[in-house]
Amino acid sequence: MNLTGNVVMALRGISSNWLRSLLTMLGVLIGVAAVIVLLAVGTGSSEAVAKSISSLGTNTLTVFSGGRTASQTGTKSSNATLSTTDVKLIGDSNNAPDVQSVSPVISTNETATYSGATYSTSVIGSTPSYLPASNYTISAGRSISSADVKSHAHVVDLGSSVASNLFPAGSNPLGKQIQLGSSEFTVIGLLASKGSTGLSNGDAVVIAPYTAVQDQLTGQSQSFSELLVQGKSSATLTLAQSEVESILAAQNNTTVAKLPFSVLNQASLLSTATSSAKTFTALLGWVAAVSLLVGAIGVMNIMLVTVTERTREIGIRKAIGAPKSVVLSQFLIEAVVISMLGGILGILAGLIVVRFKIDGVQPVLATYSIPLAFGVALLVGVFAGLYPAYRAASLRPIDALRYE
Repeated sequence: MNLTGNVVMALRGISSNWLRSLLTMLGVLIGVAAVIVLLAVGTGSSEAVAKSISSLGTNTLTVFSGGRTASQTGTKSSNATLSTTDVKLIGDSNNAPDVQSVSPVISTNETATYSGATYSTSVIGSTPSYLPASNYTISAGRSISSADVKSHAHVVDLGSSVASNLFPAGSNPLGKQIQLGSSEFTVIGLLASKGSTGLSNGDAVVIAPYTAVQDQLTGQSQSFSELLVQGKSSATLTLAQSEVESILAAQNNTTVAKLPFSVLNQASLLSTATSSAKTFTALLGWVAAVSLLVGAIGVMNIMLVTVTERTREIGIRKAIGAPKSVVLSQFLIEAVVISMLGGILGILAGLIVVRFKIDGVQPVLATYSIPLAFGVALLVGVFAGLYPAYRAASLRPIDALRYE
């Protein structure tokens, strides 16, 4: 009998016990759908983490002032701070040729108020270079300028969440005065929406000249809470980090190993997060593989039952001359057809499920998961049907005909 005849016979066998066959397919369906969905969840989580980290800045280093003490030569020591002198030295291309820009940062939380509306927001005092380094863009108006910083101007760029909560829909916030704490600031620019990073809401910010923030909100200080350093490229970010650390170590009369500051390298953070996400995705894939294994056991179980039920049929076919290979292929193809049908339905189910968020994560379809899942489903049919088919083909005609 040719392949077409075997497939037709397999379909007849499946339809004769359609409920049992459907339940068997369900095991394969769930396994295939699980592979597609869980790999999509892992890929979506990985991309979300990468997007969150990337949204914090482009090729950036963040130097945090922990208020620790810098050990100096001799017996003296002093509190380590990030100062305007550090900013100038790091921003000098002769000292740090791989640094694109350096932005001092002073941050505080304040309640923004306008015409009775209030909104709790993060206020960031910095310089114009902070916006491009942090991936902020202006959607209307202008950004703070060097002249604003020098003149201690009370001007701000509003994040979209702040603007939407303070001003009525359709109104133009530009030129309006808002209150931050007890001080008034004029809105000169609106920031394009950045979205939530998962760590914080990138739109719930107000950016102002750091000099004005010091004057009105935090008090005068010669130190900054952090420095945001932008490298010239991701390839040279590690070199930029070495240059920054060397400058700060020299300024604090210490060594890089004993540097009293924390330096966060965005590239290293992204690499670590991506590696962890890949491990998580692989783990999800193995969990899905267990579902397919359960489906394979179900197919094998049903095929063993089928062989037992059709023992007399097998004896008749062998008695009239059917070779062992024909009987083997008959039951093997039936197992493969069940698995393939379950696999096709599983792919369709998986493609539907990945369109919806799962526990806050938007799955991203991994294109390789479809042929992978279908291929595994096919192998499930082959391996699950191989032993029952071999058992059927090995029956002696006389024994099969005697079977009750």
